[in-house]
Formats: sequence, C-alpha cells, structure tokens
Amino acid sequence: MQIKEFAEITGVSVRTLHYYDEIGLLKPAYVDKFTGYRYYDGSSLIRMQEILFYRELDFSLKSIGVILASPDYDKNKALKEQKHLLTLKKERLERLISAIDGAVKGENVMKAFDNNELEKYKAEAREKWGNTAAYKEHTEKTKNYSDDKWNNLAEEMNYILGDFAVCMKNGGEPVSDEAQDLVKALQTHITENYYNCTNEILAGLGQMYVADERFRNNIDKHADGTAQFISDAIKIYCGK
Repeated sequence: MQIKEFAEITGVSVRTLHYYDEIGLLKPAYVDKFTGYRYYDGSSLIRMQEILFYRELDFSLKSIGVILASPDYDKNKALKEQKHLLTLKKERLERLISAIDGAVKGENVMKAFDNNELEKYKAEAREKWGNTAAYKEHTEKTKNYSDDKWNNLAEEMNYILGDFAVCMKNGGEPVSDEAQDLVKALQTHITENYYNCTNEILAGLGQMYVADERFRNNIDKHADGTAQFISDAIKIYCGK
C-alpha cells in the first residue's frame, strides 16, 4: 500500500511516517527508485503496532528503536501485552460511556474516572520492557545526547556499513582481515556510543540484519547483498 493509505490505516500522519523512515524506526517495505514513492506491507503494520505499543508506554522513539533491535526481543509477547493494554483502555472507555448516562440521571460517577489499574499496568510494562542491561546502559549513556550527536552517530554507522559494501564489491570475503576489522569497528562503535555490545549481542544483530526485512533493505541500499555479507562476517567473528 502507498504511504497515504498506510497512514490512514494506522492513524499516523504521512509526515510522521517520513520521520520514522529518516531515523530508521520504520522503513518502507519498498521505495520506487524512479518516483521515490514509499510502499508498506503487512510486516510494516506489525512493526507499527509495536511502535504504537511502546509509545503508549511513554518510551521515546530512540528507546523504542533500541528495544526493537534487541536480539532477545520477543515480538509475540509484545503483541500480547499490547492487546492487554488495549483491553484495559476499552474497559475504561466503557465505564466512562456508562458514567455519562449515570450523570444525566444525577448519579455520582466519580469512580468511573479511576485510572489506577491502567496506569499500574503501564508502569509494570515499562519496567518489564526496559529492564534489559543493554537498554538501561543505552538510556544512561545517551540521555544527554544532542540532535547533532545523534546525527553524527548515524552518519558514522552509515560509513561503516558503506565500508562493508565497498569491501564486498572489491571481491573481499567475510573471512578476510578487512571484513573482520570492519566487524570490530562496528562492535566498537556500538559499545562506545550506546551499550556494551558483547559477542552474543553482536551475533544477534548479525542475524537480525538479514532476518528482518526492514534492516536488510536499509543496509542493502549500499549494495545488494551487503546485509548478508555483514551477517556472514559477524558470524565468523563471533565463532558462530
């Protein structure tokens, strides 16, 4: 579906979708190289559901990106949590609707405005999903980053991914010293600027680069096959 239709279905503005694309939070499934039109699919809808869930829990967009990129992220569990959250909201709305009828009759309806259960659940969910060591470290390390700092880091990451593409196009193999040095540079970049990127986390990221279509498409903008090349190089680096 085109971006306008996707915006109508999700209730998110086209401008917001453009911004999500720019920061890498929600990439289109396909971009027409001739027209520049963005297209979205079923996997895009699932990703948007996850984003909206964490927005409801008051996570920042940068924090949501970290959570969704975590190698131990459980998508199905997150969707079940979202369903529960929506159910609580639905029940509260139904209480408020009933309260309107009661108020018309002169009844005391103050209890209908009780929001404790919903807020308690949101607090518990925030603690649960933000409880990984990597997320905590990321939050602490990046809390004072300026927009310029974020942009510079994104540019540095883009350079590293581009260097992988150059290595691949020049005939390099994932096992080559050049490719392995780039994996080390990638790991160092993440560790120094976000959180301690252990070999285990790095291995998970390598798998995600090819398993998640959005990541793969974004990385392959440098050159077709770059994501697979990086994933293979990481696998060798981590001995997995």
